[in-house]
Amino acid sequence: MASKYHLVDNSYYYNNSDVPINKYNIQDKETLHEIEKELLEEAYSIFFEELNSTTHFNEAYFKSLHRRTFESLYEWAEENYIKEYEALEKKELFAHRLAYYLCELNALHPFYELNGRITRLFIDMIVAYNGYEFIDYSHTTSQEYLQASIECVQFADASKLEAILLQGLRK
Repeated sequence: MASKYHLVDNSYYYNNSDVPINKYNIQDKETLHEIEKELLEEAYSIFFEELNSTTHFNEAYFKSLHRRTFESLYEWAEENYIKEYEALEKKELFAHRLAYYLCELNALHPFYELNGRITRLFIDMIVAYNGYEFIDYSHTTSQEYLQASIECVQFADASKLEAILLQGLRK
């Protein structure tokens, strides 16, 4: 069963529901919507007061609206753009988040051509920032990588892509 905005098996929602996982473990949708409404009303006031001639309505501003509005309620609202994963014990989590973002970027398909190469370049810049070498894809074929990418977008299953990234991550 899929809701209007997500697949039920998405890791951002409680099992078999359309209620987002939150810091307070609130699983009643109406209660959660009320809290979201209050946070949003507060955000309107705060962001309106901050508006000035130096405000840039760009991607960074858009992201800050989301993070600052909902970080008190949702862990995922404040993710640090997959930075700070340099510790080896976080390697599996890092690969998991990389696969998620790679899948999302693949789904957006923002350019007419060369999307895969640019998204891999983008992901490699993230892994380099976190102290890893660029991802080594030599353990997989281009067909396996393509199939993993297709499954990720079509079926919201990033597990094969995650395995490829995890195997290719090296310090």
